Amino acid sequence: MPIWHWDLHKRKQSGGKRRAYRGKRRYESGGYPTETIVGTPKRKVERAMGGNVKVKLLSDNIVNVSDPSTGKTVRTEILRVVKNQSNIDYDRRGVLTKGAIVATQLGLARITSRPGQDGVLNAILIESSSR
Repeated sequence: MPIWHWDLHKRKQSGGKRRAYRGKRRYESGGYPTETIVGTPKRKVERAMGGNVKVKLLSDNIVNVSDPSTGKTVRTEILRVVKNQSNIDYDRRGVLTKGAIVATQLGLARITSRPGQDGVLNAILIESSSR
């Protein structure tokens, strides 16, 4: 079920009430956030605004890790979610969002892509396990 993300119901800057001059529109509807978790790869393809396609990553266990010192990118397995700054509850549940720090076989990596929007997991290596 979609969520309505419009502001016809909000108050005016002066504090007075603003009456809605029309009903809801389909393009004003939003959606629930896609909380990507670590698991078997699952993607959902949805129609977006303007007939575009949005790929939502529901779960995945592979991440593209880029090493800034060598400039190489390697596909590696995610072991666990170490820290997620967007929500403290996401640490425990293992939810992947942009900025989340994950433990991989190469070391600690920070997610740079938006998996719920892009449908892919990209990360930058921040702490190597070999050092």
